[in-house]
Amino acid sequence: MEKEILVFDVGTQSIRATIFDKLGKELASVSEIYKVPFLSPKKGDCEQDINFYIDKMAKLSLSLKEKNPKVFSLISGVVIVDIRDSSLILDKDIKPIRNAILWLDEKRIPLNGKNFSIIEKLIFKLIGKWEVVVKNSERTPCQWLKVNEKENYEKMKYYIPLGAYFNYRLTGNLIVSSADCIGHFPINFKTGKYYFKGHPMNSVFGIPRNALVPLVEPGSIIGNITKEFSSLSGIKEGTPLFASGSDKANETLGNGSISPNTCSISLGTACTVDVCYSKYKEAYKFLPSYKAPYDGDYHLELQVYSGFWLVSWFIKEFITEEELSLAKKENISIEEYLNRQMDLIPPGNDGLVLQPYWYPALERPDAKGMISGFSFSHNKYNLYRAIIEGIAYCLLAGLKQILKRTHKKIDTIYISGGGSQSDIICQLFADVFNIRVKVSKEKEVASLGGAISGFLAMKEYLTPQEAIKNMVRHEKEYFPNKERHNKYFYVYKNIYLKMYKRSKKLSLYAKKVSNLK
Repeated sequence: MEKEILVFDVGTQSIRATIFDKLGKELASVSEIYKVPFLSPKKGDCEQDINFYIDKMAKLSLSLKEKNPKVFSLISGVVIVDIRDSSLILDKDIKPIRNAILWLDEKRIPLNGKNFSIIEKLIFKLIGKWEVVVKNSERTPCQWLKVNEKENYEKMKYYIPLGAYFNYRLTGNLIVSSADCIGHFPINFKTGKYYFKGHPMNSVFGIPRNALVPLVEPGSIIGNITKEFSSLSGIKEGTPLFASGSDKANETLGNGSISPNTCSISLGTACTVDVCYSKYKEAYKFLPSYKAPYDGDYHLELQVYSGFWLVSWFIKEFITEEELSLAKKENISIEEYLNRQMDLIPPGNDGLVLQPYWYPALERPDAKGMISGFSFSHNKYNLYRAIIEGIAYCLLAGLKQILKRTHKKIDTIYISGGGSQSDIICQLFADVFNIRVKVSKEKEVASLGGAISGFLAMKEYLTPQEAIKNMVRHEKEYFPNKERHNKYFYVYKNIYLKMYKRSKKLSLYAKKVSNLK
């Protein structure tokens, strides 16, 4: 009997439901862009009603069933690919107490290390990571809830990643894959288990031990679709839901990037560079490798949190109605219109360089965005190009850091995400990295990765290599231009790499401005 996988790809700005067959063919798909992607009760807040996503899943599933009843009837399993580093608190009845706190949220609590014991302080200071763990703990939503929403915190029975709640609503089992519990949770990714009681890392996140839910290995069965969710979604009751991984992990798998000689670059709201490796290694101390959405491998990853969100920011702040009209007349997106304007500017951007640290990271906790090199000759299209080049430089630095740990050489880059739809951007990345770039024929690569992990879980394929050989196809290929690479590398080496170190003190002063009276 023919088997098919239904994948729910729950993103920050949109959601998609897709049915794939065993050969990676997209048989049916529906999607929706959120009118309101998140709620902001206060400036910097990024929250959402968790049932918003459940309702969307059910709605899209029913739409698939109505439009493609025969294909829908052959669904043999379900996989969820979801937003990572986002959290939710539940009461004793497994009901949400408040909105989910999403990864873009800017809530911070100035603990100044007060949540650590004297011994823990000593340990972290001895290994040179005191500043990092203090900043990381201040970014953990659970620490914020303890101080700012005491009533909600006292009602809390469970503190979970979003995937755990999705699993519960679909199957009745409140568990989560160890490859999908990513972010501010006390998980040891090397073992796929929580840190033992008394481990110093537990104090970083401040989550009560009994509030954590069980972890299961990717590829295992989370449970079966309940009668309740079946009635909401049309999915046959008893259909298995398989444990997979987060969005970026599945994007890497969907790109077919499982060799340490390749890397996967995601050009989405957040941008990442991932290298798959069979051994657990950390690009930086306390910056973990994440488990692949199948058993056995890990992803060394570095992230630009602001990523192509900066493109959305640029469009919102700088693009005119006239430019929108011109793009419409040419029957292209405003993004592609900007890419064409950018392509008229020489590589290196006449010395205008951007550091895309609009959002801090573990290895750069005090980083701020910075633009250097303005002159009268620059216009807003130079600023746009600086954004794209800056993201590329940041990801290149990330890849070089990863390769210090793996001691491998990269011969192919697989690019996915919104930016991968532009030939201009793909060629720019090939030139900056001086490495061949390939782009998948399947536009929704994370969804395809979810399907691959599902077919592996069903034992339709015995290895990821076999699954990729049958399910992944690459449509376009871009080769680096040596002359352009030399220009980019000069800017990268002599300007970009020096910006963060030389501007670090300025970033600290900038951070304090909002607190001045």
